[in-house]
Amino acid sequence: MVTPALFARYPTPQAMADADRADLETQIHSTGFFRNKTKALLAASRDIVTLHDGKVPASMDALLCLHGVARKTANVVLGNAFDIQAGVVVDTHVGRLARRLELTTHQDPTRVELDLMALFPRKNWCRLSHLLIQHGRQTCHARKPRCASCPLLHDCPRIGVEG
Repeated sequence: MVTPALFARYPTPQAMADADRADLETQIHSTGFFRNKTKALLAASRDIVTLHDGKVPASMDALLCLHGVARKTANVVLGNAFDIQAGVVVDTHVGRLARRLELTTHQDPTRVELDLMALFPRKNWCRLSHLLIQHGRQTCHARKPRCASCPLLHDCPRIGVEG
């Protein structure tokens, strides 16, 4: 919800690198941890400008060298911006659903990612992340999953779901 206005205001890495810290904080305030994210956005944008000629790098290794970028963010950028299926984005929804559906027993996002990568074809990794995130937001909530309206109800082992 934040990115359309954010990228309209700062359409290039140079524009983001030159952003006023207070203005950037205001733009991303609703995402939570906005001070740390602002610091990371400014530093990563500066790195993109100085180390990559103002172009977002299209490799996992290069992305992981940017300030504030870990595997989740790198996978989002590679999958969505470059259509490179380097891995599965594991956020809280994906991790929770992967455990609930018995696709993994791990808590660590990297271990969850590796388990999901082993189970699904590479060409589906980015889409899998989007589908699990959407399902987690709309139906399979953490505290009160809406199992009665879930299309996976008959196949779901409901790990960690009471009732």
